[in-house]
Amino acid sequence: MDRLSDIQRFQAHQNIVLQGFDPISAGGFTQVPNFLLKDPKISANAKVVYSMLLSYAWNNDRVFPGQERMAKDIGTSQPTIARAVKELEDNGWLEIQRRGQGKTNVYVLKYRIIEKK
Repeated sequence: MDRLSDIQRFQAHQNIVLQGFDPISAGGFTQVPNFLLKDPKISANAKVVYSMLLSYAWNNDRVFPGQERMAKDIGTSQPTIARAVKELEDNGWLEIQRRGQGKTNVYVLKYRIIEKK
């Protein structure tokens, strides 16, 4: 195994190269539960929406992202976000607390453990 300190030798074996920035200072990262990633009932869109909600909440205990904001950040449409949110809610990954007309919802992210059969 190559040592990281031997950077040229290490870089020769990389298949992903991060050039010109360090991932943390360039905006951080979000860890997504593997149980969610491996849940066959959850679509890829819903997994990305859950990931974005985790990203918003990372440094705060509560955030109130609007679906338009999520759509813009992800690069999709608001109806796609709404379908993904509904899917996450229906499958127990998310609880929605509505705050009233004209206000964004509070999303309570839930971790589910899926039992293997």
